[in-house]
Amino acid sequence: MEKTAVALFEGATIRKSWDEKSEKWFFSVVDVVAALSGSDRPRKYWDDLKRRLNDEGSELSAKIGQLKMIAEDGKQRETDVADTETIFRIIQSIPSPKAEPFKLWLARVGYERVEETEDPELAINRALRTYLKKGYSLSWINQRLKSIEIRKDLTDEWEKGGVKSPTDFAVLTDEITFAWAGLRTRDYKNFKGLKKENLRDNMMNLELVLNMLAETATTEISKKDEPKNIDEHKSVARAGGGIAGDARKKIEEKTGKRALSSENFQSSKAKKLKDLS
Repeated sequence: MEKTAVALFEGATIRKSWDEKSEKWFFSVVDVVAALSGSDRPRKYWDDLKRRLNDEGSELSAKIGQLKMIAEDGKQRETDVADTETIFRIIQSIPSPKAEPFKLWLARVGYERVEETEDPELAINRALRTYLKKGYSLSWINQRLKSIEIRKDLTDEWEKGGVKSPTDFAVLTDEITFAWAGLRTRDYKNFKGLKKENLRDNMMNLELVLNMLAETATTEISKKDEPKNIDEHKSVARAGGGIAGDARKKIEEKTGKRALSSENFQSSKAKKLKDLS
């Protein structure tokens, strides 16, 4: 855990820590319980809740970790932590009026996902609305939605070729990214100052186009070569990414500018607002 910070949660302070390896935020469970339960003894409340969940057969305890975080006395002390998914599960177990808005939101999200499974077009429309609300331009959104389609074609091709595990998907994506951008996926995110945020959501237009070219080329080469194992898939990924990498180098040579931008969506949005002021 290399990055630590605090977050505001309904006006309460929640300690959190960023894990670079898993790319997840981990939150202090006691702080969340204190914010939502209304108990003046949140540690005891959490101990009792853990015991009750264990008695009910919940596997929640296995997902609770421990990290040293700064306590009220200013010293680093071990405290129970959980990632976002586990925190949501804990919230569902807290019978408190303060927890109800979160429970209603989780129920709504679950309902929407069920609807989208039955009608995938709903997911596309939801993504469009979400991007618009965040302030993305319509032209960028159209490219981003096209990139989702291209990515789906690629992952379908990988699955057809025997790629199943999320780890292998990540490895192959990393190969493509390095081949066209010259950066590993994690390094690319660091270059843009990102943590949990989606890398594609923070690409500028040229970056997004080059990434789509890399993934499209990889899909087409895979259809031709029909790779049978992960090493063959890696070779295809490097070849497909390399095509976009060559395009990037030619563009940089002609324009005299780097095709990759350190800007992310938030910094780009802030710059636009500053230019308008």
